[in-house]
This record gives sequence, structure tokens and C-alpha cells, in this order.
Amino acid sequence: MRRLPPGKRIQILKALTRGGCSMRATAEMCDVSLNTVKKLLGEAGRACAAYHDEIVRGVKSERIQVDEIWSFVYAKQAHVERAKKAPPEAGDAWTWTAIDADNKLLISWMIGPRDMTTAAPFLFDIRDRVVGRPQITSDGLSAYPGAVEMAFGADVDFAQLIKIYGNEGDEAERRYSPPVCKKTVTKIHQGNPDPAAINTSFVERHNLTMRMNMRRFTRLTNAFSKRLEYLSYAVALDTVHYNFVRRHQTLRVTPAQAAGLTDHWYEYDWLEAMIADRTPRPQKPGPKVGTKYRPRQGRGKSE
Repeated sequence: MRRLPPGKRIQILKALTRGGCSMRATAEMCDVSLNTVKKLLGEAGRACAAYHDEIVRGVKSERIQVDEIWSFVYAKQAHVERAKKAPPEAGDAWTWTAIDADNKLLISWMIGPRDMTTAAPFLFDIRDRVVGRPQITSDGLSAYPGAVEMAFGADVDFAQLIKIYGNEGDEAERRYSPPVCKKTVTKIHQGNPDPAAINTSFVERHNLTMRMNMRRFTRLTNAFSKRLEYLSYAVALDTVHYNFVRRHQTLRVTPAQAAGLTDHWYEYDWLEAMIADRTPRPQKPGPKVGTKYRPRQGRGKSE
């Protein structure tokens, strides 16, 4: 079996990241089959997840902001019971993200329920990737205080920023417009965090970047993930693209450069080569196990 030329693979990767296209739209624009796009996304997701886990270590982070972004798999949670052939992972899917407020590096991400079952391993993963004593700011989710204490103990400055929203306007206006934040409440749980650094603005801005770059995160549309596996592939690809390929407009460098993880600004040819190097080359399919092949016999002469 042959692998697509690097130029065609780069074209697909651009559509899936900067283009914000769905897999079907990517297939049509790049003149390839949908299965080809799905296969490349799977290869990219596995390679990028391994690369991020390997490289994003020893981050000297002083201020970390964490948040959760909502999406769904196959059907929204309220519609799962009457959905036909819904997989076990169908329903709401929350992507947890942690971003460095100074260099905008996406330190960690994890997909799971919005409760302690995901909060604890998510905070432990952050702990494994950063050095020093960081200041962490989260929203008002009740699972964070216990998870932060389990992962960091007393070696952290942790505060929650709770936003109180209003309910003005009719139902249609509230549906299509963001709610108005009336006030914020700060709760300090551990250490002595800097009051000026208690905010979640950067991680919430990154949520917007994710919704713009990945079609499956776009709200109020028919775009969604049919399988949790491909949602994780898309997030892994977007994370490496965001950290190592996409230049931050304010920093003028990539977040990985700003964090000191690399001194190079990588482009899509590097991304395609990294994915190719970490993916075994396709092999020509051989005979099926247990199948007997008989030589084709010619038609005999009649007597």
C-alpha cells in the first residue's frame, strides 16, 4: 500500500487544524476519500499524543489556568436514551485543559466526565509536567480543591474564580448570546496566591481557539464527534499544532519557544514528517490466515 505524498498530507492537516473543517469537508476539498482523512487523523492523533507526552516535561510555570470545554459524542446527554445504536461513550464529553498564563503553553489536556474521576488524574498529570511551586486558578467546579490537594499537597498556591451570571433577556436571546457576568467571587484554598493573577481569561480564550480550529467543537451546529476515539485524536493534533506550529500573535513565537521547550518555529512540513516517522509504513496485505488459495485452472478441451 502507498502513503499519500507529503504535500497532500500537509493539505489535509491544514484543513483539520487551521481550516477548522470537518473530516467530510476536508475529504471533498483535498479530493481524497473520507477513510483516507480518518486514517491520517488517527495516525496524527496517536503520534501527537506521544510527542506531547514526551516533550512537554519540566515546564517552569508560575501561573497556570485550568478549565473545561464541553462537546458531545454521538448524541447529547439528554438524547442518548433514544439514540439508535449509541456507543457506550455517547453523551457529554468534557475536555480539560491547563494553560500557562505567561507563555500560553498548553501544558496538559484530558477528556472525561466533569467530576473527580477526571479532575484527579488531570491534576496529577499537570504535577508531573511542571517544576517549582505554581499558582493555579480554576473556575468554581467543586472537584478542583480536592484534586489540587491530592496532586500538589501544600506545594501550590490555589484559588478559584467563581463567576456569577445573570438571566436577562428572553429564552432565544439567552440561547444565542453569551450570558452577562454580574460579578466574580474569589476563594483562596491553599497558599498565598497573587490576587492580580487570579483569573481564567487566557484558558477561556484558548477555548475559543479550540472551537475555531476544530469543527467538532463548534456549538449550535450539526458538527459533533461520532466516536470518542476520534475526538481524542483531534485534540492531540490540535495541541501539538498550537504549541509547536502556530505562532502566538502577542508573543511573536510559538508557545513551545516561549516556554523554552525548543528554539525553533516548526511548520507543517515538520508536523507531517514527525507524524510519518512515528507511524509504521503501510504494508501490503497478505493472505488471510486459514484461507486456502487454489491456482486458477484453465478451461479444459471438450472430448
